[in-house]
Amino acid sequence: MDSELDVFDRKILDLVQKDCQLNAELIADAVGLSASAVQRRLRRMRQDKTISAEVAVINPQAVGKAMCFLSGLEIKDNYEALPRIRQWALGEPAVQQVYYVTGSFDIMMVVVARDVKAYDALSARLMADIPQVVRMTTHVVIDTLKQGLFVPVE
Repeated sequence: MDSELDVFDRKILDLVQKDCQLNAELIADAVGLSASAVQRRLRRMRQDKTISAEVAVINPQAVGKAMCFLSGLEIKDNYEALPRIRQWALGEPAVQQVYYVTGSFDIMMVVVARDVKAYDALSARLMADIPQVVRMTTHVVIDTLKQGLFVPVE
């Protein structure tokens, strides 16, 4: 995908990552193309999954999910457990992100919850549902210094 992106595509991606509600005319003015050319490029990038989603970013505190937890999982039988963990996480709305990583943990998860009790209940479900999880280490986020999904495209 990346090799097919030209300078205009990259400028468009930069803009829509910051505000996906920008209309084609505003984007066109900013990048030096016609609105119809911008619409064609956006349609192509959505179809080829360069743009994989366009979403509203919600403030967790505004909806009662004031706490964020970083969970490190140690698992046994990684290749057997990975598909189960992936499927489990897809069914848990509080699990925002899951990464298979190197280092002292096998899996890192970002979880939002109302409080410690809600997080503890989620952790108990995880441990009961996936017996390959041998240890779960939790870090409570005190303050978010930076958060985002912006991908530099220059």
